[in-house]
Amino acid sequence: MTDYDRQPSTSVPPRLLIEKTHNGETATAQRLAMNRTGSFEWDMDAHSLDIDEAGLLVFGLDPLAFDSRPESLLERLEPSERTRLNAAIDEAVKGGRSSYSVHFRVPLDDGRDQWTHVQARILRSDDGWAHRVVGVVRDATAEVTHSAFVRDLEKRRQRQTSIIERTTSALSHAVTVDDVTAALTGPGGLDRLGADGLALGLVENATLNVIALSGDPLEAIDELGSTGLDRRYPLADAILSGRPRFLTSVPALIHHYPVLTPYAGRLEFRAAAYLPLVAQARSLGTLALFYHENTTFNADERNLSLGLAAIVAQSLQRAKLFDEEREFATGLQSTMLPRRVQEIEGGEIAVRYHAAWSGRQVGGDWYDVIALPMNRFGIVVGDVQGHDTHAAAIMGQLRIALRAYAGEGHHPSTVLARASRFLAELDTERFATCTYAQVDLASGTVRVVRAGHFGPLIRHTDGRVSSPQVRGGLPLGISTDFEDEEFPETRLDLVPGETLVLYTDGLVEEPGVDVDTGVQTLINEVSAGPAGAQALADHLSDRLWERWGSGDDVALLVLRRSPDPGSPRAPRLHQYVHQADPEGLSDARTIVRQALTDWDMAEFADDAELVTGELLVNVLLHTEGGAVLTLEVLPEPVRRVRLSVQDRSSVWPRRRSPGETATSGRGLLLLDAVAARWGIEPRGEGKAVWCEIGPSAPPTSTPPLPPAEQEQEQEQV
Repeated sequence: MTDYDRQPSTSVPPRLLIEKTHNGETATAQRLAMNRTGSFEWDMDAHSLDIDEAGLLVFGLDPLAFDSRPESLLERLEPSERTRLNAAIDEAVKGGRSSYSVHFRVPLDDGRDQWTHVQARILRSDDGWAHRVVGVVRDATAEVTHSAFVRDLEKRRQRQTSIIERTTSALSHAVTVDDVTAALTGPGGLDRLGADGLALGLVENATLNVIALSGDPLEAIDELGSTGLDRRYPLADAILSGRPRFLTSVPALIHHYPVLTPYAGRLEFRAAAYLPLVAQARSLGTLALFYHENTTFNADERNLSLGLAAIVAQSLQRAKLFDEEREFATGLQSTMLPRRVQEIEGGEIAVRYHAAWSGRQVGGDWYDVIALPMNRFGIVVGDVQGHDTHAAAIMGQLRIALRAYAGEGHHPSTVLARASRFLAELDTERFATCTYAQVDLASGTVRVVRAGHFGPLIRHTDGRVSSPQVRGGLPLGISTDFEDEEFPETRLDLVPGETLVLYTDGLVEEPGVDVDTGVQTLINEVSAGPAGAQALADHLSDRLWERWGSGDDVALLVLRRSPDPGSPRAPRLHQYVHQADPEGLSDARTIVRQALTDWDMAEFADDAELVTGELLVNVLLHTEGGAVLTLEVLPEPVRRVRLSVQDRSSVWPRRRSPGETATSGRGLLLLDAVAARWGIEPRGEGKAVWCEIGPSAPPTSTPPLPPAEQEQEQEQV
């Protein structure tokens, strides 16, 4: 050990020195000694330590055996404590400080450690060099121990506060009983409760149902399952007695509940608290908390457990009330909706209804599928204003009225006009919105009318989703009040494999988000979802309704026309090209080329793509609607491609002789040059222009000219 000179040194140990006793100081020294406090003086120049008898007793040294050497005192300390003491004094001396204070442990002869406190003043010469240290040394064990106790107590209280706050926060978001159990048993649940396991049982019709378990296997505790209330078991005992039971060992558990003796070896916990759940003087069930470590359940821990039980009980009571009200609401709503949806020929239909997460606030959304003459059917999705039983009642009446008007065979526009008049006559201030369509899957014709509602979406066979422009009128009820019962029809063509989606606003409205964003999200999900109607309906419900956590109810109807793939040897596809879709023509050409490539007929792709463009341009420019494109391979042994474009116009194209500067009129000439055969056929309300492209074509036959009365001023092809 290196001695201190007149300046600080990092390696010099402290030298404790007691002041010499002077006259008149005896009483002070005795008083200090009675408090296990002594004084010292350390002469840094003489390398000597002078410490009084009381100070030596603090260090456990014999006053007669002490040789005034600092090393004799430092040898009493453990190396780690010696290093810590050296560092504290060295920092004070070299740092120019005038004093220092440090706690360290001194081992006693009886094996205990004594906390010792040194507080000293550093005396320096005029030039600032340290030459003497004087101070006191005392037994600080009681002080440090009390401080540790206080810190430990504060730590326990902080932990208890944290448990209460975190549990309260987690349960504040729980709405249903399932939410409560998820908060208790889900990730972090046991950690929030400060337990290693739990069991939660609820009383239903004098039966104990354990609805939640977490932690170690606990099946042995109460023959878990649905059982009667039997006081031989701790969970039931806590319910029937209304008093908590704190058990600090497995033997204590077996002593109070001998029926569990056969299971003693299977219990992995060491302590348990069985807490009755009581809210508004009503016993709801029991919460059991299990612990691996031995615990005595002191007063604070018992109060904490009872506080947790009160929080869980209040949450369960609120959740049970919500579940009951929600069951009532969904039950009422379900009675207003069709119990089953009829199967349809030529397609698949799926409906979904989701009640709002708003307790007893019943919604007014509805859907319906209505059988019509000539193998047609009507589909409707609507929403009555409001979220209460009154809205649900109006919805039920309006649904029945609309079904009756549709069943009478009226046009869609008339159906909505009469439904609006019916709603206005109900003497209610509520209005309703809806979208109604008559569907003929044999031809793919869909006639749509809207009353202040969202228009339909169409998913095409290639996965694209369009939102056709459907003209609409005012909401039902309002339109009658304003004497404006005009609901114009819009005709859509649903080709085989395409899907129609009707929905209410609960599927696209999210709090704080523009509804256009919600509609675009719906379009994306319809495009990304599976092709089948049932699977797509499930996909939309999972992705949107559960994602929004909607506070509004949702009605959804998905209709898919059965695909027409042809046969492996004669494949077929259909594509509807909307007149208002600027990309429809380009998409159709791409689809034709890709299909022929997939069918190993790529050698015909150039001609087919060229003809597709010519025929579709003719329709889109010279008619008032869209076109249905059909591409198919003729059955063997004929190896040709047949391409057909159908429109709603009854006017046939006519052959012309365009001049050199003409920009149109060469379409039929192009068909003559490219196609093996071509022709025109009447199709219901319109016509279809078809052609066949392939090898070994017979001589091109000129198609019959259209009747003279149909040769009008249409500049086609």
